[in-house]
Amino acid sequence: MTEAAHALAELAAEFRGWRTQTQPDSGDDVPRVDRPAGWLADWSASAVAKRRLALADYTERHQAVDVSGEPVSVQVDGRLLGSALARVHWELDLLRGWQRNPGFYVEQALLQIFNLLLMPPPFDRQRVADLVRNLRHVPVVLGQGRENLPGHAAAPFAEQTLRGLATAAADVELAMAELAAFLAAAGDSLPETAELPAAAGEAARALDAYRDWLGSQSFDGDAVVGPEGMRYFLHNVALLPYSAGQLRDLAREEFNRAVAAEAILRKRVPHGERLPPRTLDEIVEQLRADESAVRAFYADRDLLRLPDDLRRYTFAAMPSYLAPLSWLGVTHDIGSLERPAQDAVCYMNPPRDGMSYFAQAKSRDPRIGLTHEAVHAFQSALSWRHPNPVRRHFHDSIPNEGIAFYNEELLLQAGLLDDMPDSAVFIANSMRLRALRVEVDIRLAEGTLTIDEAADQLADIVPMDRPTAWQEAAFFAGTPGQGLSYLAGKAQILSLLAACAHRSDRFDLRSFHERLWLEGNVPAALLRWELLGLDDHLGAADRLAG
Repeated sequence: MTEAAHALAELAAEFRGWRTQTQPDSGDDVPRVDRPAGWLADWSASAVAKRRLALADYTERHQAVDVSGEPVSVQVDGRLLGSALARVHWELDLLRGWQRNPGFYVEQALLQIFNLLLMPPPFDRQRVADLVRNLRHVPVVLGQGRENLPGHAAAPFAEQTLRGLATAAADVELAMAELAAFLAAAGDSLPETAELPAAAGEAARALDAYRDWLGSQSFDGDAVVGPEGMRYFLHNVALLPYSAGQLRDLAREEFNRAVAAEAILRKRVPHGERLPPRTLDEIVEQLRADESAVRAFYADRDLLRLPDDLRRYTFAAMPSYLAPLSWLGVTHDIGSLERPAQDAVCYMNPPRDGMSYFAQAKSRDPRIGLTHEAVHAFQSALSWRHPNPVRRHFHDSIPNEGIAFYNEELLLQAGLLDDMPDSAVFIANSMRLRALRVEVDIRLAEGTLTIDEAADQLADIVPMDRPTAWQEAAFFAGTPGQGLSYLAGKAQILSLLAACAHRSDRFDLRSFHERLWLEGNVPAALLRWELLGLDDHLGAADRLAG
């Protein structure tokens, strides 16, 4: 390794350690990070100032490492680190959730508690102690919000936050009461368990006080990141070769294609259609069998080979201590680099009338979960094994979500769901949803669509239940770029696949997929450069970034 390559690797490792301590918590499953024991969130004004100073230092040091004469693989690592640094600038100075979004502080106060509950049992003494510590820290984080939000926060985000705060205090107390009962029933007589009720009470009182304070405020800050901010994200962070307008054009074509596919699939006549499971126990057991069957399906069709020692993907009943806080995030633990062998788990409620759009589909056919969420678990676990440490970590959702979205159609076309036409129709319908998300995401970011208008569009055009539609719209309003990640990522994968197939008469689809899953954290523009020597997509992203 040359001196420049070594310096880059060391800088990337140092930066990753810093991000583990400082990146904001997310309710999404892929960006989650396991914090070190004793970690506490800090979003005080002084902590934000320290983040900015650290970012400036990392950026200066990154620019000082000249890898222009290195192999393309090293140059790709350099651009990957540059993308990660751009993401921090996006979060701190453009998105500014810490200044503009009151819900940011609810998330940073509670998501670490949620994440500690999300990891499967058993609960050891350290985990319970961390729960108590974070519960008692809730008033501190919410207090930081009171300091940072005035003069900057936006009214739509405040309204969204107040909806969640309506039951938040009671939810926290119920969750901790259920956890204490669970630990007692399991015979875990941990001394820290006795502290849970009082700590939960402190957190609950702070949440109610924050709700009352928020309701008494008048906010007139800007709720949109704006076209220039969105452009920075698309081309400096995500390294996309498509402008916002081009993405909307791609989305319209995908929408039309999805509607046509759905209409065609509805004409299928079921032959020997398998019966859907009826109870949660049956769903869990069916998923266990389906997970092995999907692995075999990949191998039999020569699409992908997952290593025999790769951890499994499972469903489990929603724990009573997690259910009250399930509104905080995706109840799906894909694991982490610190827990690479632990099986991924998706927590589910028993089937019932009125289930949400995705939950209903997974309860009817557990393979729906295997076409997308399980791909996150498999891809992440394979990337954690990458021989290059720089590429083991999440940087941005577009590559990861693009692979999972691409995989849905891959398995649909390969015939996985032929024995259940309704599931095939759902995949096509969710393609329609992902296409519509692009328009919603960009227009929310540019300020030409409100959250309620976006929810109406999702509910009417997909169609989907109104609560899920509103939740999606609110989430995308606060996290610009997430909604478009699915289609933007898939479009780049299809372009890469076509270019690879065109370059070689001996193109091997399985080898392509295995490399794609391994490099799942790397933007496709960089992968295109490394695999094919084509820097056209990267050059387009740079030109669009200005």
